Amino acid sequence: MKFHNIKKNIPGVGLALVFCLFSQGINNVIGIEVFGTPKSPVSTVMIAILLGIIMGNAFTPRPGMKIGLDFTQKYILKLGIIFLGIRLSFDEFLKFGTIAIPLIIVCILSVLILVKLLIKKVPISSKMSYLIAIGTSVCGATAIVATAPVINAKKTEVAYAIANITLFGVIAMLVYPYFVEWYFDGEALQAGLFLGTAIHETSQVAAAGLIYDQQFNSPETLNVATVTKLIRNTFLVIMVPLFGFLYNRGKIKDKNYSIFSIFPFFVLGFIGMIIVRNLGDQFLSIENSNYETYEIWKNFIGYIKTLATVFLTMAMAAVGISINLNELKSMGYKPFVVGLIAAVTVGVISLIYIETFTNFI
Repeated sequence: MKFHNIKKNIPGVGLALVFCLFSQGINNVIGIEVFGTPKSPVSTVMIAILLGIIMGNAFTPRPGMKIGLDFTQKYILKLGIIFLGIRLSFDEFLKFGTIAIPLIIVCILSVLILVKLLIKKVPISSKMSYLIAIGTSVCGATAIVATAPVINAKKTEVAYAIANITLFGVIAMLVYPYFVEWYFDGEALQAGLFLGTAIHETSQVAAAGLIYDQQFNSPETLNVATVTKLIRNTFLVIMVPLFGFLYNRGKIKDKNYSIFSIFPFFVLGFIGMIIVRNLGDQFLSIENSNYETYEIWKNFIGYIKTLATVFLTMAMAAVGISINLNELKSMGYKPFVVGLIAAVTVGVISLIYIETFTNFI
């Protein structure tokens, strides 16, 4: 990336960082000054996105700011998710992934069948139904953007579908962490599986897991939710070609379509960070090194964990600033009916599966 391009990103990235720090300050004031407790009942991440929504709709961000905010949502978010890998052992990754894959498949199939049935009752275009289905079941806006050229979707259809994912995903992100704490009574595995399957966007899942961890001190829930969502993302490689096949009767019209263009490579970065953590724990332990080296390693892990939290909070502030409530209101209600039912369904299916099968784990 050229230096002048980096300079263009600085104002927007700086604004996101300011929102992150300001949100942490508000969190401290609410917790210590208002409630007299060391922890606020409202997490820093939630404050950041709500503050972003308020400020983004009260004041229109300048074009120079928007470049950096987009960069924060796209790249700093992914870096934050990669850094979350430092929290996991490789055994945990395999364990959580093995449990999550059947649940992900069940949720995807359920949403696809439901949306196919719904469009007979709620008249929206078949293209939009495909976009809402894959956005809800797989990985939000990324899935929608990847699928759109394969089925020749119009820009307005893409905008409606992304608006769906944004609206219901943000609501779920803010509500579900408190719901799963109440419903699963602190069971970290079940809570993480639900957050990882019932919320649409990767950023929303990471933020929901972080909210849960900050409020209920459960890093395992964040780990399970992140692993579940990243595995869910890789289903893009299967679902986008499948949708192209179904819609175009086996003939994908976009000749430039490539698996490499849609594969979420930051998943590999996440796995790479898990490997770094496990190798470090093995070779830099007190038994295999000395106390000073071990302390440096532990401090390094702490810094990476902190950076992951900061980057994700910055990204959610940028997401909040980019949400235009007037645009959402102007889009009509029919696609949102389908999106709402699809979002609720994936949550219900996830709950049923978790209640039925995790007792055998």
